[in-house]
Amino acid sequence: MRYAAIGDSFTEGVGDERPDGSPRGWADLVAEGLAAALGEPVSYANFAVRGRLLEPIVTEQLEAALALSPAPTVITLNGGGNDMMRPGMDGRRLAELTEHAVRRCQEAGVRMVLLSGADPSQRLPFGRTIHQRGVELTAAVKEMAARYDLTVVDMFNDAEIRKPGYWSPDRLHLNAAGHHRVAAHVLTALGHTTPSEPLDHEPEVRRLLTEARYYRQHVLPWLSRRLRRRSSGDTVTAKHPTWTTVDARPRV
Repeated sequence: MRYAAIGDSFTEGVGDERPDGSPRGWADLVAEGLAAALGEPVSYANFAVRGRLLEPIVTEQLEAALALSPAPTVITLNGGGNDMMRPGMDGRRLAELTEHAVRRCQEAGVRMVLLSGADPSQRLPFGRTIHQRGVELTAAVKEMAARYDLTVVDMFNDAEIRKPGYWSPDRLHLNAAGHHRVAAHVLTALGHTTPSEPLDHEPEVRRLLTEARYYRQHVLPWLSRRLRRRSSGDTVTAKHPTWTTVDARPRV
């Protein structure tokens, strides 16, 4: 098994940081879960970088993944979340880019798994617009998956993961619980059933974080980057741009 992941902060693992501050996230957990399920080491690469738009994901990242030697056996793709937060999003263009990626993987004989990201819109500024764009993109991805007989993991319509307890304080990225839930869904879609227990309580997140503090710490810096045409990933590189070995360990 050789698993490569491409995408943005969702796939990079932002919000689920290790003790040293580096992102872990659902893709790392999927690699670990595959190794445990198969009982053998898995080769793993992750090209995802926070802030990336869909076009560089399906051109630069995908081509780098397909250029790995030996080639991947499975590639997961999620993207478009950052596009949805920009004015003038072209949904048709996003669908075309996704289909380009699907065709490239089919030409290369690599299995592609498509993911629709979890829906953060309920607690975001301009959330209604973001939600509607997500509805349209998710529908296009699912229709495409049906046409090409692909595996699709639809986290956008997962009602459980919309609960505040699965999200980081910035309300945009999943926390460790959220990434674990996504990993369980992906592993199940790949044929390795992994239980994903719902939260048994809701942390008192919103009472501790006032709206004023939220806007000061998260919304205003994001707006500042947009005005300066900067991205949170401008100085970030892929965490695993070559094959790294994930050893088989018993599930805990």
